[in-house]
Amino acid sequence: MSLSERTPQQTHSRTIRITKKYSNSADCTLYNGDCLNLLKSIPSGAARLVVTSPPYNIGKEYEKKLDIEQYVDQQRQVIEESLRVLAEDGSICWQVGNYVESGEIIPLDTMLYPIFRDLGLKMRNRIVWHFEHGLHCSRRFSGRYEVIAWYTRDTKHYFDLDPVRVPQKYPGKKCYKGPRAGEYSGNPLGKNPSDVWVIPNVKHNHVEKTDHPCQFPVELVERLVLSMTETGDLVVDPFMGVGSTAVAAIRNHRRAAGADTVEDYLAIAKDRVVSAWDGSLRVRTRGKAVYEPKPTDKVAQRPGALGTSR
Repeated sequence: MSLSERTPQQTHSRTIRITKKYSNSADCTLYNGDCLNLLKSIPSGAARLVVTSPPYNIGKEYEKKLDIEQYVDQQRQVIEESLRVLAEDGSICWQVGNYVESGEIIPLDTMLYPIFRDLGLKMRNRIVWHFEHGLHCSRRFSGRYEVIAWYTRDTKHYFDLDPVRVPQKYPGKKCYKGPRAGEYSGNPLGKNPSDVWVIPNVKHNHVEKTDHPCQFPVELVERLVLSMTETGDLVVDPFMGVGSTAVAAIRNHRRAAGADTVEDYLAIAKDRVVSAWDGSLRVRTRGKAVYEPKPTDKVAQRPGALGTSR
């Protein structure tokens, strides 16, 4: 049975549909095909958040490498349709890296910025996602970050910082003068996480790893879902992949819709969403500290170093 022929699956009175058309009645709609077709079936203003990580045009198995001008034009079409489905107070988050050609890197967020600007959108943050692992370069420094470009129509966009606050660096610090002298100076709920996010990328030993070669960590998109949407809102991902956006939405009582052209990826996405509903999906704990090896760990020592067993 093909992916598009599978019937809706019921899980704890919730529905997930793998379909050829967006379903208003489904908690999660997974579309097998061109994302423009899915977006065109979604009512105008229906989504509180559009968040995605589009192909980087570097020749991965799920994309056809295009001339950079063709790539930008293709992205323009998706961005324009994404804006149509976006609520007036909604947000668009485009997570991208670098396009590489003949050893030269081109930051894709700078290539796409004029599109968002021409559509009247305003950039609220250029969030730097830093991670430790990846390919090692030999003729330049190894790339260890990507960018989330966050856009809205105006300053009336929805944003709630409280669900994504992080621990204060000095929680015991107090005001030493003024009307609040003696009181704790920091917000008891935590501080703003800033625009540099240190979150491990999904590599072979990551608890969330699937067959997708460039997978979103759930925590990355979950921070956007929690701060930019409310319970019951629709979150749309035009390039769904294996469903990390849908997982983040469903785990936090939002609805989700997304598309991908690869059937195998959507099958994985469906299984992950079902597992998210019943609580069995393994994800990295949000806010967990990045692992640092101890000096006594074998992997942290050179062979033959003092105290290393042979």
